[in-house]
Amino acid sequence: MRAMILRTLPFLILSALPTIAAESDPVRGHATEGRLIAAENAVSGATVTAGLDLAMDEGWKTYWRSPGEVGLPPALDWSGSENVASVDLAFPAPTRFTAFDIENYGYADEVVFPLAVTAESPGEPMRLSVRADLLVCADLCVPESLDLSLDLPGVGGADVSVDAEAAARLGDWIARVPGEDGFALDAVHLTEDALTLTATSDAPLTDPQIFPEQGDYASFGPPEIVADGRTLWARLPVLNPGEGALDVTLVDGARAATLPAATLADAAPLRPGGGGGAGLWAALGAALLGGLILNVMPCVLPVLSIKLTSAFDARDRTPAQVRAGFLASAAGIVGFFAALAGAVVAARAAGVVVGWGVQFQQPAFLAAMVVLMALFAANLFGLFEVSLPSSAQTALGTAGQGKGLWGDAATGAFAAVMATPCSAPFVGSAVAYALTRGAGETLAVFLAMGLGLALPYLVVAARPALVRRLPRPGRWMGTVRTALGVLMAAAAVWIATVLHAAGGVWAVAAVAVVLVVILGAVALRRRPALVGAVGLAVAAVAVSVVPTAPAAVASVSGAWEPFSRDGISARVAAGEVVFVDVTAAWCLTCKANKRLVLDRGDVADALGEVTAMQADWTRPDPAISDYLADHGRYGIPFNAVYGPGAPEGIALPEVLTPGAVMEALARAAG
Repeated sequence: MRAMILRTLPFLILSALPTIAAESDPVRGHATEGRLIAAENAVSGATVTAGLDLAMDEGWKTYWRSPGEVGLPPALDWSGSENVASVDLAFPAPTRFTAFDIENYGYADEVVFPLAVTAESPGEPMRLSVRADLLVCADLCVPESLDLSLDLPGVGGADVSVDAEAAARLGDWIARVPGEDGFALDAVHLTEDALTLTATSDAPLTDPQIFPEQGDYASFGPPEIVADGRTLWARLPVLNPGEGALDVTLVDGARAATLPAATLADAAPLRPGGGGGAGLWAALGAALLGGLILNVMPCVLPVLSIKLTSAFDARDRTPAQVRAGFLASAAGIVGFFAALAGAVVAARAAGVVVGWGVQFQQPAFLAAMVVLMALFAANLFGLFEVSLPSSAQTALGTAGQGKGLWGDAATGAFAAVMATPCSAPFVGSAVAYALTRGAGETLAVFLAMGLGLALPYLVVAARPALVRRLPRPGRWMGTVRTALGVLMAAAAVWIATVLHAAGGVWAVAAVAVVLVVILGAVALRRRPALVGAVGLAVAAVAVSVVPTAPAAVASVSGAWEPFSRDGISARVAAGEVVFVDVTAAWCLTCKANKRLVLDRGDVADALGEVTAMQADWTRPDPAISDYLADHGRYGIPFNAVYGPGAPEGIALPEVLTPGAVMEALARAAG
C-alpha cells in the first residue's frame, strides 16, 4: 500500500501554474474535525494522491486498523463518489494509549490517512465523497460520522498545479506509513497464551514498540520488550486468539515496518538475561576499539604532545617511576570516563537530553578550554616553568611540566576531555547503546571506551623500558617543544573559533583579555598571581559569556540548504533525494568528512544533483537532538540519505567513504 502511494508522488512536482488549494470544507463532529485534502488541484492522469485529515480535541483519540483489545478502526464509505474506480487507504504507524485501563493502538490529536485514488476515466472530473464512521475516545467513547466531499476538475493530461501545503502534510504522514525495510523478524512463536519473537534492526534501537495483528478479533496484552543495540526480544500475552494471518508492525522513533510473521521457531525464543548477553558484549567490544582509535583522531593529538614531552623527560627515570606515571595517566583517562558516565546517568534521570561531545556546545566550557590550552602552549614555548610546593600542586601545572602523579593523571583526563568532540569508527554504536541502557550498562560501556583510549599508556606501563629507546635529551628537544607548542596553540585557536560560533565575538574578546592578563603575570614571574589568575579567568569568562548574544549560525553555502525535518518529508514526497549532514564547528571528524569526501569529485557532483541539507549542532538545538535520537544516534557526525527508494533514510557510517555515499544515493533514488 505504501509503495502504491509513493508511486503517485511524482505528480507532486511543482509546476508553473498558480497554486490552488485542493481541500474540502472542514466538517465538525462531537470531538473531531475532518476534511479531505489532495496534493493535485485537478485530475490529469489515472491517480490522485489525497488524504483524510482528522484533528481531534485535546485528550481525544481514534483507532488504528487493529485497535487492540477494544475499539473500532475507521469505516469509510465511498459510494457517493464519481469517476472513482478505487480508493486505497494507508495507515500511519500508531502509538499506544490507554482507555479505561485497557491498552489500545491509535492516534492522538491528529492523523492524516493517505489515500491513493484511481480514476475510472483518467483526466475527467472527479468527486470524492466519503462517509467516515469513527470511534473517538477520551473519558468516554463517542461514535462520529463525518460526510466529506471534494470536487476536482479534469484537465485531460495537462499539467496541474500542486497545493504545496497539502503536499507537504501528505508527505509527512506518508513517511510514517510502515514500509518493509529497516527490520527483520528472526524467530516468531505463537501459542494460545503468548506471542514471542526476536527481531533485528538496521540501526540501533532507542524506544521500540510492537503492534501485532491477526484478523478482526485478535487482541494482545502489553508487550515485554528487551532491546540490545540492534536486536530485540518481545513477549505479548494473547488476550483473544485470532484466525487470520499474523503480521507484526515494528516502530522505533521515525522508523516503522510491517512484516508478515510466519511461525519461524518451534520453541519460544529465550529472553536475554536482563537485557545483556551478546548485545552488551558487542557494545563493550565496540567501545574498546573505538576508544583505541580515538588516540589517532585529530582532537586528541594536541594533548598527546604533553605526554610526549613528559616521556622525553622520563627517559632517565627508574622503570618504577615510568610505570607509575603512565599508570596515573591511564587512571586519569578511565576516571574521566567514569565521571562522564555518572553525569550521563544523572542528566538522563533529570530528563536532560544527553549526547556525545555536547559539552562543546557550552561557551563557559569552551572558554576554560581556550585558557588551559593557551597556558599549555606557553609552557611548551618556555614562557614559564611551574614550581609549586607539593601541597599546592595543581593538575594544570604538573600536566604542563610532566612532574608528579597528579600531573600525569591530569594529562590523561585532559586527553579524554579532548576526545569527546571526536567520533571514530565503533564510537557511535557504543555510545548509542550506552545512552539507551541502564546505569550499570552505561558505566560498563564508558569504562570500556576509557580503557581503549588508555591502552597505549598501559602498554608503556607494562614495558617501561620502551621509554629508554627514545633519543637522549639535547638541543633538539627545544625544537621539538616549540613544534609541540605550535600544535597546542593551533588547538587553542581552533577552540576559540568554536567559542566564536557558540558564544559570539564578545566571548572570544573576553577570553583574549583574560589571557593577556594571565600571560603578562607569568612573563613577570608572578607565579602566585598565575594560580589566582587561572581561577579568576575561568570565573570571569563564565560570567562574561552568559549575557552575551551568541553569534548567528553560519549560513550554509553553495548547494547546501538549512536542515528542515518537515522539508525532508516534502522533498521525498515530491520524488527527490535528500542528503542530510549533521555537523558542528567543534566536530573535526565532520570537517574531515566534508573536506575529504563530500566536497570532492563524484560525491560533490552527485550532491549538486540532489537536495543537500546541513544541520548545524554547534549550539544546542532540540530539533536536531530529537532527530538524532530518532535515528538511534547521540553524537556526530551523522549523515543520512532519503528518497523514494528509502523514505525512512539510510544512515551512513561515522567516517565517510565515496563508495558508501554514492551507493546510498543510488539506493535512495530507487
